[in-house]
Amino acid sequence: MHFPDMNLLVALDALLDEGSVVGAARRMNLSPAAMSRTLTRIRHAVGDPILVRAGRGLVPTPKAMALRTQVRSVVEQAGQVFSSSDEVDLLTLERSFNLRANDVFIAPFAAPLLETMRQQAPRTVLRFVPEGEGGDEDDSLRDGRLDLYISATRNLGPEIKVQSLFATTFVGLARVDHPIFNDEITPERFAAFEQISVSRRGRATGPIDSALAGMGLSRRVALITPSFHSAMFSLPESDLLLPLPQHVLLSVARLGLPLRSFRIPMALESVTIMQAWHPRYDNDPAHRWLRQTLKECCSKA
Repeated sequence: MHFPDMNLLVALDALLDEGSVVGAARRMNLSPAAMSRTLTRIRHAVGDPILVRAGRGLVPTPKAMALRTQVRSVVEQAGQVFSSSDEVDLLTLERSFNLRANDVFIAPFAAPLLETMRQQAPRTVLRFVPEGEGGDEDDSLRDGRLDLYISATRNLGPEIKVQSLFATTFVGLARVDHPIFNDEITPERFAAFEQISVSRRGRATGPIDSALAGMGLSRRVALITPSFHSAMFSLPESDLLLPLPQHVLLSVARLGLPLRSFRIPMALESVTIMQAWHPRYDNDPAHRWLRQTLKECCSKA
């Protein structure tokens, strides 16, 4: 009976996940030339090109796409078989953790989390995966493309594990000499100025609009951006208002922007931020350490 080289399966998993020789080489701590030679061996072993040139990049063949889930499953099962302990040596741990999060988490907690990881597990890598890469959060958690999804509480798949991290409230932000500060900030005056909506999915309305509608008011959203940080830079030279989570205000102080916050004059519910993961990682000691470390960073805020 012929047994395949397990290293080829690990390399194939990395190639299919990264979609490039350079990315897979970086992930496996190999040179691009060595990974290219490994890809040649994989092609001979599988009898398929696996990745083919498309413009400046590479795309998987139909057979590669069909093998993707099976290869990932085999690699994970092999890792579990050869994991002889529930403990992990953090000082020698070499692993990249893929997280999806927005400014509400990244602004106040990414730096402390990275510093803790640098001290405790200096060979690990923290990668924030952009929106849209790897598909929906549910699927990305299931197939292992995401280690953690960090966002406001929402319904995910029934098997997805969820843990609350912290709660935040919305405040307003404007340039320091904005005319809204010339008098009492009432709902009417708040709604009178054009505003920015921050939405990774391009939405213009949300809880603020519902609260205003209950008062017989409405606001005009003149700008929609995918992140709070990109929105901030539209404020110093305009009369726009930016509602944003209070935790993001830390960036205003750090960047020294000429902006001023204010209380939004209506009752808004606080927003709970959670971390979510697939149960396949429940007993993985490295993943458990990451979750606990992340939770502790948020608890210190």
